[in-house]
Amino acid sequence: MSQEYDHKMIEAFINKPDKTLWYEMSFQKYNVNGVDAMKWNWSWWAFAGGFLFLLYRKQYLPALGVFIASMTLGMIPFVGLIIAILVGGYGTFFIYKGYKKKLHEIQSNIEDEALEIQTMREVGGYHQWVVWIYALFIGVIFSGIFFAILIPKFM
Repeated sequence: MSQEYDHKMIEAFINKPDKTLWYEMSFQKYNVNGVDAMKWNWSWWAFAGGFLFLLYRKQYLPALGVFIASMTLGMIPFVGLIIAILVGGYGTFFIYKGYKKKLHEIQSNIEDEALEIQTMREVGGYHQWVVWIYALFIGVIFSGIFFAILIPKFM
């Protein structure tokens, strides 16, 4: 496989050309002479989004794991922050693992490079609806805070 092919496949998987270089550099950190290695790679989006970031990037099992950990352990003081920091540092690794899995599946079943790239674009990418859910969630929280401050002043 050439570097150009790798670039096209990562770009197709990420499906956001402006983010491709960042993900390429991140993915290179995780590949140590052909062996996958979990390494720290900070992402503010992963930190702020938590399980929603992973869901946005179609990493369903890691998203479920972070969701369960957040809901069960997140109520313990500072544990929620620790979970957010861990997702911020290691969240991109799960995207890398998802990419490697899809890459292997595609290369095992398809021999035409153009069709491989097209297939990667279709199975990779992201869920735009997660952004709307997150925005709605943040809107509800800020509305609640706003009305909690405003309503007592009129009572």
